[in-house]
Parts: sequence; structure tokens; C-alpha cells
Amino acid sequence: MKEPFLDQKGRYFAGSLAGAMVCLVCLPRLLFPAQPGQTGTQAPSGNVSSVAESASPYTVPAGTRIYLRLKTPVSTTSSHLGEAVEAETEREVEIDGRVAVPLGAIVSGRIAKLIPSSSPTDRAKLLLQFDKLTLPGQAPVSFVCHVDEIDNAREKVLSDGTIQGVLASELPVTLLNSAIEKIQKKSGNSPQTQQNGGTWFGSPDTSINYPVGTEFSVVLDAPLTVSGQYKAEFENRIPDNLKESVMQLLAQAPRRVVSKKGNLGGPVNIVLIGDKNEIATAFEKCGWTAAQDENANSLWKTFEAVIKGKGYDAAPMSTLYLYGRPEDMAFEKMLNTFTMRHHLRIWKAPATTPDGRQIWLVAADHDNGFDIRPGVISHSVDPRVDLERAKVGADLGMTGMVLAEELVSVSNPARSGLTATGGKWESDGRILVVDLAPPTELPGT
Repeated sequence: MKEPFLDQKGRYFAGSLAGAMVCLVCLPRLLFPAQPGQTGTQAPSGNVSSVAESASPYTVPAGTRIYLRLKTPVSTTSSHLGEAVEAETEREVEIDGRVAVPLGAIVSGRIAKLIPSSSPTDRAKLLLQFDKLTLPGQAPVSFVCHVDEIDNAREKVLSDGTIQGVLASELPVTLLNSAIEKIQKKSGNSPQTQQNGGTWFGSPDTSINYPVGTEFSVVLDAPLTVSGQYKAEFENRIPDNLKESVMQLLAQAPRRVVSKKGNLGGPVNIVLIGDKNEIATAFEKCGWTAAQDENANSLWKTFEAVIKGKGYDAAPMSTLYLYGRPEDMAFEKMLNTFTMRHHLRIWKAPATTPDGRQIWLVAADHDNGFDIRPGVISHSVDPRVDLERAKVGADLGMTGMVLAEELVSVSNPARSGLTATGGKWESDGRILVVDLAPPTELPGT
């Protein structure tokens, strides 16, 4: 069953005010560098599932949400009206337990509306109109849909699928530049600008720019008739011997992470089987980036991302603990705003599989805004953490490095609680187990 994303109404404007407050708090930390960290690169990729023998036609109903990622970059500053656009499916669509639309199927269309922002009070607008779906071994079929959500975007999507840009006044950089100018005038000094002619923190960029790999969803406006049955990209059951090892671990493992102050946080909701290099490679292939440690450079980039209303995909993450230890790895995924990001932390578990492969515990959730309360300035978290669990599983499934994924039920499940900073979360309590393929078992080897 498909679940909707959060309503975006009013979200970014509130984030801009919160962002300005975060900037003021973060500035002093730039003077106290910590240790350098590691970086990651984005390289989205996907594989088309193979065609099975059966080819009976069936119908995907109207209202079905389909998850896509762009294969064509689009921009209100460099693209053109009527220009062709392509995307690929990043999640399989199942009908009656069968794969109707496989991973990597191509959706094509054109730019139907492109309106650049012409003034600080004018919003850029972009409409992507997709009308054809091409499945492996099949002729293109009619595809009637509208864009429903741009994942982690600062822009708002209107009911007809039009993507609406932000105003300069909604970006923290505008508020800070204005405040500095007022201070200069009050002190009797003329406003100073940078040598390049910009303001202290640069001019606000309100254009809409989505690179290759940008993730979004569309909703079918009419039934989609397809033929051909496709094999799933990976198995939906973990081998019994691996599952036994995982369940023995989970019977004793902590259900929730802990902050440095000892506050219980979000749930452990994913298990990974594989070595550290396999995990790092898999997340890099699906567009996630390793979080940097806190230092002067990373803190400045974080500050810049907040005030300019853009993303920083290697931003430092707060440290959380499991087994009394900080995370061994941390990955995140953003687009064009620091307000929203997918992120997760990974801990090496005290257990291995019968063949000696390492087991890891993961806590994944989705930042969807800022949470500012007395004593708290942090990201707010989408309380529906099961959506992030599904997101991570889907992303890893696109890499070709997954042998199997299975949702398992555990004793004493973590079904609700507060994050370490006091935000609410809820879950069905199940944990997603992902079996990553060793290099010798990858398809084609």
C-alpha cells in the first residue's frame, strides 16, 4: 500500500525563519574546529529486472504512486520549454504479488511549463509532463500522471503537478543580509558588499534546479495497462541460516539509540549483512554521502547551506550511541535545502553470520524541518519512521548489490517514543533485514 508524503503547505517559509535562528546559534561553533571527516560522492544507478515467461496483461489502478529519479537535468535557468525529459523507476510496482513495473523502467515526457523568476517577488515555475512508459521488451504505453512530490526539495508542488519555486524573502540569506545592512546604516557606515558585487552572504538563488538523480513521485491520473511479468530485483526472504543469526542478535539487541546525555532516541529499524566496504559502496551507488566530522570547514559549509537555502550532502551529524559506542558510519541524502534530509547511523553489532559475515544495526529517519523549543535547536523528524525504513530498502535495492530483503517481527518491539531531542516517532516495530551481496556473488560475476 502506498503512503503519502507530508503536506508541504507553509513548510519552507517556517524553515527559513528557523534557519536564520540556527545560523545565529551555529556561528560561534565555527571558531572551534574539531576533527576532519570523510566525504562521499553521489552516483545513482539502477538495474532493469529481467522479463519472466508470463506476459498476461493487467492494470495498475489510477491513484497509484510511482517513485522515480531523473535521468535528465532540468532547470528554470538552462532548460527550454518543450524539451524532452526522462526518468527511471526506483521502486517496483506490484499487482497481486507480481512485478508489473520493474526497477529501471523508463518514463518519458517534456517540459510543459517553464517560467523563470523575473523579480524578488516572482516565483519560478516548472511543470514536467510525463506521457509514456517503456518497459523492457515492450513498446511504449500511454502514461497519464502528475508530479506529486519532489523528495527533499525546498519547492512546493501544486495540485496540478506544477513545481513552484521559493521567494527571496523566504530564504534566511535575505533576512541576514537585510539585518547587516540595517546595522551598518544605524552605525553611520555605508553598506559594504563583497568584491564580486554581491551582498555579505551572496545573492539569493530562487531558480529551480534539479540534477540527474533527483528523486520524485508521480500519481497515476488514469489506469495503466501493462503486459509482461518481471522478476523481482532481489529475494523477499533472507536465507534461514542468516535469519537465525539475525534473530538471535535482535533478541538481545537494544531497540533504541541513546544520546550523549543518556536520552533514549529513535528505533533501530534496519539490519545490514556485509562488510564495511560493501556498505559504503552500496550507499555511494544509491546517492547517499558519508557525513563529515565537525570541523571549521564542515561547520562553515553547514552555516552557508542554512542561510542560502541549499543542500550540503556531507553535513556533520550529531553523535548517537548503541552498545555504549558512537556510530561506526553515518550516511545522508539531501537535494537543495538543509531543512530536509534522509539520514542514518550504523553500528557494528557483536554478531556475525555462520559464514563469518558482519552484522550491523541501523537507525534511519527523515529530517523534515527545524525544531526550535526552549533548550532545543535541531532538525525535526518525520514521526513515521517506517517510511524511512522503506526508503533505505528501496535505495539499496537499486544498486544491484542486494541479495534479499525481509521485514521481520521481534519481541518487545519499539512502536513509539520520543527522539533524543523530544520529537515524537511511531512504527509498526518491524525491522528490515538487508543481505548485501559479497563481490563474488554479484549478478554477472
